[in-house]
Amino acid sequence: MSEQPVTPPTPPEPSGVDLARVALRAAKEQARARGNAALQKKQARRGGLRSGARADGRDPLPLGAAINRLITERGWETPAAVGGVMGRWPQMVGPEVALHCEPQKYDEDARVLTVQCDSTAWATQLRLLAPQLVARLNDDLGQGTVKMIKVLGPGGPGRRYGPLRAPGSTGPGDTYG
Repeated sequence: MSEQPVTPPTPPEPSGVDLARVALRAAKEQARARGNAALQKKQARRGGLRSGARADGRDPLPLGAAINRLITERGWETPAAVGGVMGRWPQMVGPEVALHCEPQKYDEDARVLTVQCDSTAWATQLRLLAPQLVARLNDDLGQGTVKMIKVLGPGGPGRRYGPLRAPGSTGPGDTYG
């Protein structure tokens, strides 16, 4: 006894009613496409899209929602979060440290926060506190947001220009001018 391969039954040919349904569906899709094209052409002649009764992407938003949408669309989540930390600096480090140390800038590529201190003693103190502060910032902002804190000491005195200065001299290092 040999086994014959079983062929699946062929689907029946579409009858008149099925053909009519397929043709009607195709006609509806074509009419919808022509109607959308005509509507767009009409709106372009009227001066653009008009706002209707239903909500769409052009409706006004509250300011906070609009800013959050812009931040998300542009990928500014990390810089915005770090900017928030700069605004909450006294709460993050305490009022005494905040009185003497101030955040200056954040380098997003290197993930480095630069902080300026008003004395070398406070700069040394902040350098000792930097690992704990980095951990606290990363807990607040998300891991890896801040890798390092660069601590700057107080700047030197500003350059003073006055009547005893020789024209064209570059300052105290210029001994021949």
